[in-house]
Amino acid sequence: MEKLERHASFGGWQEVYKHESEVLKCSMNFSIYIPPHDDNEKLPVIYWLSGLTCNEQNFITKAGAQKYAAEHKVIIVAPDTSPRGADIPDDEAYDLGQGAGFYLNATQQPWAENYRMYDYIVDELRNLIDQNFPTNKVQSVMGHSAGGHGALVIGLRNAEIYKSISAFSPIVAPSQVPWGQKAFTAYLGTDQALWSNYDAVELIKSSYMKMPILVDQGSEDSFLKEQLKPEILINACRDNCYPITLNMREGYDHSYYFIASFLNEHIEFHLNYLK
Repeated sequence: MEKLERHASFGGWQEVYKHESEVLKCSMNFSIYIPPHDDNEKLPVIYWLSGLTCNEQNFITKAGAQKYAAEHKVIIVAPDTSPRGADIPDDEAYDLGQGAGFYLNATQQPWAENYRMYDYIVDELRNLIDQNFPTNKVQSVMGHSAGGHGALVIGLRNAEIYKSISAFSPIVAPSQVPWGQKAFTAYLGTDQALWSNYDAVELIKSSYMKMPILVDQGSEDSFLKEQLKPEILINACRDNCYPITLNMREGYDHSYYFIASFLNEHIEFHLNYLK
């Protein structure tokens, strides 16, 4: 790994690293906040997955997470949202290609070789963090928008790895909304049986374990009615007796102002299960 940045913050360190990913076949960046801790102390980890167009910088510069992570003594890791580079397939649209990996393993060309963000997050990055930083190998996952979709899918499919899931403004049913339908068709093809592996609503229907889930959604989110549709997730959870907490936040939108307002509550939610 190559250390790109190191900043003192609330007694800990906000760092950014670059490494060569075998899974994605390119260089990848990730950010990590390490709170103040004793020399031999091992800490839990929360993974943050960002949304469309974002990279490893958005969360660490806009969310104000360092203060809360220091107070609660939890490591927070925020990776990039897709493979990147001159040789990596891309698209002119903001919602496909670089910056829009959608946290899945692509099966279609030209995406299949590099766009394997699901395996990268669940296996490669997690192992890299555990091998190089003071973790106790106990983790939860959270995210925003397309990253909220990623957090729900990755958490639901790996209940033996992650203790809890939370999301801000998540795409809960990508198979039923334009963002997801476009990405899934491009990355996975037209076989909707494959789509269900990356659709939180479909996963809830077949889940064998009840993962703790917290969702916050702003009432003034411009994507609420067309792309997010949290009511689909709530209905699926109700029909399958799956416990979930959904907070509709009056007046809040899709921005990091929203995330920063309630991030501490999400970290506290996860710490209930990480401890």
